[in-house]
Amino acid sequence: MLPDDYQPSEDEDFMNPLQLLYFQKKLESWKAELLDDASGTITGLSQENLHQPDQMDRAQIESNAALDLRTRDRERKLLQKIEAALRRIDDGSYGYCVETDEPINLRRLEARPIASLSLHAQERHERMERVHRDD
Repeated sequence: MLPDDYQPSEDEDFMNPLQLLYFQKKLESWKAELLDDASGTITGLSQENLHQPDQMDRAQIESNAALDLRTRDRERKLLQKIEAALRRIDDGSYGYCVETDEPINLRRLEARPIASLSLHAQERHERMERVHRDD
């Protein structure tokens, strides 16, 4: 059972059962929030009245719908990353860099619980992207 005020600490063993449970709950809560938002968008889009007599009103509704759909697409990709992080919790690899197998800093995981790379590996990855993007 996870205490309500629990916060992972550097003083604990890395990725002990409490830390794993903490991050699992955090990821599941984030996932539920995204799924609720997606349901709201679907409901909102299905109830929108596109038969507005004014062209400006119709254009604004369509523009808002396109923005909502782009946001939902980004959230869909985020949901895939959340699912991958939950799978890493299940297989015991969560919290460790997929490239170096080094522990990912707890502060980084707290800020970005879907992180799969350590800060150094992420920086290397981004540098390589910039170099190859210019090719």
